Amino acid sequence: MLSQKDSVSDAALAQDVLRLALENSSSSGAFLQAALARWVVLPGSDYAAIVRNVDGRWTVAAAYGANAAGHSSALPASLLADALDREAAASAGAWLVVPLDRRTLPGELLAVHLSDSSQLARVEQLTQQAVPTFAQAIVSVRAAEKQRRSGERLATLLEISGRWNQAQEMEPLLTQMAEAATKMLAADRASIFLWDKPNKLLIGRPALGVEGGELRIPDDKGVVADVLRLRKPQRVDARFGQEQISRAVDQKLGYRTRTLLAVPLVSRRGETLGVFEVLNKLDGDFSDDDEQALVELAAHASTALENTQERERLLQSRRQLALEAASGVRLIGESPAIEALRSTTGRVADTDLAVLILGENGTGKEVVARTIHYLSARRDQPFIAVNCAALTETLLESELFGHEKGAFTDAHESRPGKFELASGGTLFLDEIGDLSLGGQAKLLRVLEEKVVVRVGGSKTIHTDARVIAATNQNLAEMVREKKFRQDLYFRLNVVSINLPPLRDRPGDVILLAEHFLSDFAKRARRKVPQLSPTARRRLETYAWPGNIRELRNAMERLAYLCPGEKIEAEDLTFILAAGGDAPAAVPDNLPLSEATDSFQKAYILRAIERSGGNMSEAAERLGLHRSNLYRKMRQLGMPTS
Repeated sequence: MLSQKDSVSDAALAQDVLRLALENSSSSGAFLQAALARWVVLPGSDYAAIVRNVDGRWTVAAAYGANAAGHSSALPASLLADALDREAAASAGAWLVVPLDRRTLPGELLAVHLSDSSQLARVEQLTQQAVPTFAQAIVSVRAAEKQRRSGERLATLLEISGRWNQAQEMEPLLTQMAEAATKMLAADRASIFLWDKPNKLLIGRPALGVEGGELRIPDDKGVVADVLRLRKPQRVDARFGQEQISRAVDQKLGYRTRTLLAVPLVSRRGETLGVFEVLNKLDGDFSDDDEQALVELAAHASTALENTQERERLLQSRRQLALEAASGVRLIGESPAIEALRSTTGRVADTDLAVLILGENGTGKEVVARTIHYLSARRDQPFIAVNCAALTETLLESELFGHEKGAFTDAHESRPGKFELASGGTLFLDEIGDLSLGGQAKLLRVLEEKVVVRVGGSKTIHTDARVIAATNQNLAEMVREKKFRQDLYFRLNVVSINLPPLRDRPGDVILLAEHFLSDFAKRARRKVPQLSPTARRRLETYAWPGNIRELRNAMERLAYLCPGEKIEAEDLTFILAAGGDAPAAVPDNLPLSEATDSFQKAYILRAIERSGGNMSEAAERLGLHRSNLYRKMRQLGMPTS
């Protein structure tokens, strides 16, 4: 170590500079401080600095010595300019100035102040001999530092980018961006200004000290507006460019902006999204490296903002679709049974309890299931309905749990099952009583473990689907007869809802009829036909064996086929008799059960006949699903083929 000023030699100074470069290879600031300290121990010297000319302005990059602040503010500008112009050492009074290297360090000089000017010649000799080594060392240390910072910045950017791209909402994302920028660039504050182009505003968030946490400024004033217009970074240093800062904003925020760095936010398609701004570097001015870092950060920020905005638009669109769908699902009626049903659905909707809906065919079991879904917190997620009566044993697993490509002959590609598709939402299992015992066992496992495994796969897939089941059968009786698993019955029957048949709520028939008539008349683009008093009485006294589904189908036919503006009782005769003649009369000497069967057989045969043998159309006329019609025919001993 140099401790005696008179023992300093040119070789010792150069060697010491190299050693310091190796010891401080990761920090150019630390190296410059240590190297300049060695100059101060030269005979007669008391201050040394690296001075840089940037756009005609002299700035001190590093300094060391007695009264460093005073000497730094009293640098001989003309002497510095003379040395830079001549690319040679220059001296005047107590100052010595030596250019470093015009190729690798353009515009940078070593300035030395001497308290004893008689030592000027000796200091100049030692300095000129050591400066080439010093310049090489500066270039080497700065390159190593830049590489280190680049690696650290890249790692930080990757971490930040990954975190940002997982953000679901805009406000937390903007806060994360501001925090990341202040930490990475060692700044006091940061804001992201998003451009509200239609209103010609820049909206900055987060904005500390502003009510609502948001700052609104015109898009044509101030540094941020210049960045937006020019699409180029802008910097304001502590001594230069202060006039560009909007002091009105500072006053509003109760803040004092000393230094500023702002860069544009540009989308992948080249559209300007806004401006990323950081304020008040904690140590000095913002550098070229800081600017490059913020440019890179802004590129990741733009991508994350685009992704989040797109996600929010999709969510908003899905919410709108859910609201529209929910508006079309209504429990219509004023009877005590319907009022009680509304109360029950409201209570169970916001729970995740399994619900079992019981009722005859056509009573609106799916409508109740959808009502529960749209009243719940799952309303923005899918509602998936599955008719278990239509699932054969071989199709069950593939339909509910999905399959992998090649799992079976027709599995040409992988496909998610209904449990996967309904995850986060609601899975409605209609006609659950028709599920085979094997299917019941598989369903029970999924309900208990909340995971599915696709057919042909081995990976377990978590599902968060809420299950609502429905049936028109007596499951309790089926459990006793060993036709339905008891454990599955208890798993599904956490909450039980019984839907009354339409014949038990005659006061709601007209309300439902008018609702359906209005809906179908709009689709038919005609004025809503009115029900005459006799037609009303006919509707109210009809038994409605097909319940609400039959009533709905009847009103659909009337809306499209009734030519007049008023519906009379005779118009209903054709509709309610499933077309044409009434079914044959039942002998009055039969027991009730046989008479009922006889009537149903005749009624079904007439519907099939009127449908020209088309079973799907016949089932629709009768207000039944096709599978339920076949099951009913088998129960009555009627041929099904």
